[in-house]
Amino acid sequence: MELSDISKQLLNAKREKNITFTDIARQLGRDEVWVAALFYGQATCSDDEECRKLSHILSINFSAEQIHQLKHSSYKGLLIPSFPPTDPLLYRFHEILLQFGVPMKEIIHEKFGDGIMSAVDFTVKIDKDETVKEAPRVNINMSGKFLPYKRW
Repeated sequence: MELSDISKQLLNAKREKNITFTDIARQLGRDEVWVAALFYGQATCSDDEECRKLSHILSINFSAEQIHQLKHSSYKGLLIPSFPPTDPLLYRFHEILLQFGVPMKEIIHEKFGDGIMSAVDFTVKIDKDETVKEAPRVNINMSGKFLPYKRW
């Protein structure tokens, strides 16, 4: 995975301050997944004020060029260089799609009609469920706007 210089700087500052994405998200008023996406160049800050908040949280003095990078869209989806991914956790998402993708698609079509789920108007929540002591559960809630296919 090839990271940009700004991503490396953000991740190093996070590590040096020994804070989590959740900690940063609370201070920014954002979600932890969105903050992680920002750090990896897959999301952008909304304005200079958000960049200043991030600068304060991480104790980094961003240059004008770095602020520009944080506020402007990068090429998304370039972090995973091969498909299927070789990282075991990322591969499991691929495996889930292989096994359950078509059934999930069909159920979405039954409930909503012919269309897609947006990855632009989209949120993800990740929670840890420890009700089963010997095997904690990862709960992932994906919520995307339904977009029907246009007929013309």
